[in-house]
Amino acid sequence: MPERIALIDDDRNILASVSMLLEAEGFAVRCYTDGAAALQGLTAEPADLALLDVKMPRMDGMELLQRLRKRSDMPVVFLTSKDDEVDELLGLRLGADDYIKKPFSQRLLLERVRTVLRRHRAGGGPGEAPDAAALVRGDLTLDESRHLCAWRGRPVDLTVTEFLIVKALALRPGHVKSRDQLMDAAYGEHIYVDDRTIDSHIKRLRKKFRLADEDFRHIETLYGIGYRYRED
Repeated sequence: MPERIALIDDDRNILASVSMLLEAEGFAVRCYTDGAAALQGLTAEPADLALLDVKMPRMDGMELLQRLRKRSDMPVVFLTSKDDEVDELLGLRLGADDYIKKPFSQRLLLERVRTVLRRHRAGGGPGEAPDAAALVRGDLTLDESRHLCAWRGRPVDLTVTEFLIVKALALRPGHVKSRDQLMDAAYGEHIYVDDRTIDSHIKRLRKKFRLADEDFRHIETLYGIGYRYRED
């Protein structure tokens, strides 16, 4: 089965050119011209990744991302205008996995799509046993090969970015990770995000883990320094 990509943009030229590019690379593409239609379509038939424009009629990309994140951890890559730094940062704080600035090269777009999909691919359901190479830290299990996270046996649905932040913290329990180190772990060197973006990710992570365990307190803040994972 080809991987499914939802392409959401009100520019029909972009819809035509990008869908042709992705289909030529073996992806199955569904196109939407506004956020409201995309939300309805993705609710009925989820995709493996969404390429999402920020500025659209009826429902803009920010609102669509917020609504998607309430029901799905599908990877999202934002398409932003050249000077929309505020939109980029806000999008990342809301849970986008990456962004691409318009105008973009076809090679860059394909590279970003493949990278995010590769990091997100899952090979099984949350009820299956973890891979032998899974990272286990006390009650936490991270199975990177299948993009699975569990706390005390209960699945915790994480985005690609959130998974990488948890992994960076859990690799060395008790050791402090600065925000810069977490940025590099989650985004690599090609994206710069500010401190508040990492703080927003940590806030969402705590909320998700507390759905599995209301007493979860294992991601600690060291004010002015960074964060660490506490293993009991």
